Amino acid sequence: MNARTLTVRSADGAELHAEVYGPEGAPAVVLAHGWTCSTAFWAEQIRDLAVDHRVVAYDQRGHGRSPVPSDGGYSTTALADDLEAVLAATLGPGERAVLAGHSMGGMTIMAAAGRPGFVQHAAAVLLCSTGPSRLTAEATVVPFGPGGLRTRLTGVVLGSKAPLGPVNGLSKRILKYATMGPGSAPERVDACARIVHACPRPSRYGWSQVLAHLDLEAGLRDLRVPTAVLVGTADRLTPPAHSRAMAEALPHCTGLTELAGVGHMTPVEAPEAVTAQIRELTLTYLGARPTSKEAGV
Repeated sequence: MNARTLTVRSADGAELHAEVYGPEGAPAVVLAHGWTCSTAFWAEQIRDLAVDHRVVAYDQRGHGRSPVPSDGGYSTTALADDLEAVLAATLGPGERAVLAGHSMGGMTIMAAAGRPGFVQHAAAVLLCSTGPSRLTAEATVVPFGPGGLRTRLTGVVLGSKAPLGPVNGLSKRILKYATMGPGSAPERVDACARIVHACPRPSRYGWSQVLAHLDLEAGLRDLRVPTAVLVGTADRLTPPAHSRAMAEALPHCTGLTELAGVGHMTPVEAPEAVTAQIRELTLTYLGARPTSKEAGV
């Protein structure tokens, strides 16, 4: 599928790679991917939504085709700046969109929730497999009971500077255990592994340090637009406890969806469910009608 590509400059001068798909004038959707991922993570959502939506996807700084930032370029402030810059560059004045954020992309939305550019453009939000705080304390990647030891070991594992090495059978088994449900199809595991292994090591480490100390509880409470929450029940990185707490804390939660047996990589593991959530939000809050195929015609 052809895309219009553009380079967006953020507040600190960082350059971001962005892609725009679909017909001009169609209801807009903006997709923000997670830690160690890229626009490729949203491939199935882009393919399905771009038929009748204008879909914007961008590489978070240091991911995909967005350059690795300087040492001071890793922060939740930078994430919010970047999202505001993408919204300003790809949407018209006052144009509203549905924003979907997976993992760190959801954290990006929470970080930007009180920003003028976000308030101007956000019609509704999907928070997908994410959390606002206590990420290492709640993660179950390390198979110990809750407590200080598990939290410390989780920080060591997720914050490692070690190279990931080539994509092979062992690395895919490790990635599947840590990030995906036990029933994930091999081709989906392979797709996720190739995306994650392509993330530059400095960016992987730099963002891991931000996530280890994350506190976006205030941003969550500032997220006043209609917001849907989605999580897999087998998510080890942001377990369902995060999503349940977010659903309770959000000023306007439209619903919590828990996908049985699905892990952290929901847009790749359960693409139809994620796309359906986005479509429901565009229909409700942007007036986007389903295609004749979706309507059963």
